[in-house]
Amino acid sequence: MSKLIIEGSRRLSGEVKIQGAKNSVLPILAASIMCKDECIIKNCPNISDVRVTNKILNYLGCSTSFENGTLIIDSKNISKNDIPDFLMRKMRSSIIFLGSILGATGKAELSLPGGCESSGDGGET
Repeated sequence: MSKLIIEGSRRLSGEVKIQGAKNSVLPILAASIMCKDECIIKNCPNISDVRVTNKILNYLGCSTSFENGTLIIDSKNISKNDIPDFLMRKMRSSIIFLGSILGATGKAELSLPGGCESSGDGGET
């Protein structure tokens, strides 16, 4: 992680761009499917969980566009109420879609999210 070290008694000025937080944006992206319209999410981090979430949105029937930290989601054409196992297992937080899909379609079918595999010792992790 980078750090700034400030020494001296001069006044500071300038700007620092802060990337959006994954834990904030993922629930917002999942909730966007209930809008049944276009949502514009700015300052969206370009990280793997956001990219997987984008793939899930596309699978469900949303049109998406992600450019320069802005994700545009059009959820007018939601056509599915399930998320395939191969997408669910790509991220632990994929379960956040459960309520949104249920609210948008009246039914939801999801497998266990990523990180929920057996530990190999006979017990669940």
